[in-house]
Amino acid sequence: MTYTIRDGVQWLQKRIPMESAASWDNTGLLLGDPVSPLRRIGTCLTVTAQTAFEAIQRGADLLIAHHPLLFRGAKSLLANRPQDQVILDLIRAQVAVFSPHTAWDNAPGGINEQLARLAGIGAASPLRRAPAKKNRFKIVVFVPAEVRTKVAQAMFGAGAGVIGNYRECSFRLAGTGTFFGTDAADPVLGQKGRLEEVAEERLELICSAPALPAAIEALRKSHPYEEPAFDIYPLEADPGQATGEGRVGMRDEEIDLGTLAGNLARSLGTPFVQIVGSPSRKGRKIALACGAAGEFLTDAIAAGADFFITGELRYHDALTAEAAGVGVVVLGHHASEQFAMASLGVEMARALPGLIHGACDHEVDPMMTWPAQREG
Repeated sequence: MTYTIRDGVQWLQKRIPMESAASWDNTGLLLGDPVSPLRRIGTCLTVTAQTAFEAIQRGADLLIAHHPLLFRGAKSLLANRPQDQVILDLIRAQVAVFSPHTAWDNAPGGINEQLARLAGIGAASPLRRAPAKKNRFKIVVFVPAEVRTKVAQAMFGAGAGVIGNYRECSFRLAGTGTFFGTDAADPVLGQKGRLEEVAEERLELICSAPALPAAIEALRKSHPYEEPAFDIYPLEADPGQATGEGRVGMRDEEIDLGTLAGNLARSLGTPFVQIVGSPSRKGRKIALACGAAGEFLTDAIAAGADFFITGELRYHDALTAEAAGVGVVVLGHHASEQFAMASLGVEMARALPGLIHGACDHEVDPMMTWPAQREG
């Protein structure tokens, strides 16, 4: 099977609802040529000199990096600036870069939900719910019955037809279409200059906002008509399908803070974590948010959580947690997210047969521990 960067991006956009990214974020394909071949992918938390070098050495065509390579507007790229040199190296090696960032944090089965499972939470809901917004559309197109499968498959391939954990969803209804071709028309069926009736099907598919342009392009390219008839309807958000940031839920059984912290450290393969509160403090309700998410402590307190798990926490926020009686596990930014990038790469390689995945194994947490030394 031959893939392009666009194929990889389309799979990522179907797997991760990109509209769930924070409004301030910069996600998606940030570097590269969509039509370039895709044979190997690499995954990492952050594009650094080391991870870029490893991706280039392994021959990666696409590097999926959690943190955006380009975050603020760049006015120049100069080789004498270390991070700019990294970008120039990737461009020369023709390595594309895709960043899912907060969309992957918040996605179904994304980082926060994976952390929730590690913490023993069975069913988790968003800790900070997103306001309802119109981010889905229904595309209705009318096609001759004999090409309905061709058009539907093209639109499925562009990201349409996804509803929750199901893909290639559609509705089809038989009917009759009419047209009168003018002298300038070139109809595929029937003749111009007279009223024609054609057996057609009404094809309906749901489509997310980010996938809409590609789905319409696929519709036009696959449809046999000179002027295909289609409608696009914006859909109201389903109030029963809450989305948002972070997660909160209940364990089946109580656990103490020390045991929770130890379990998470072992599961994530990190040598240490920090805690706020007594190790013997017990509880069942756990709130969490990966990465630099100390700001979600107030949400955890408001939710009545016994424990809060995050990647980073400021000193004064730790004092707030102590005063509120909320135990905290601080995993470290790297440990709270890096594991889920490797799992995303594995999932993508399984979904696209023949694609080769390699995690950047030498990526390390820059925040290292150092033992205290006594003089003399």
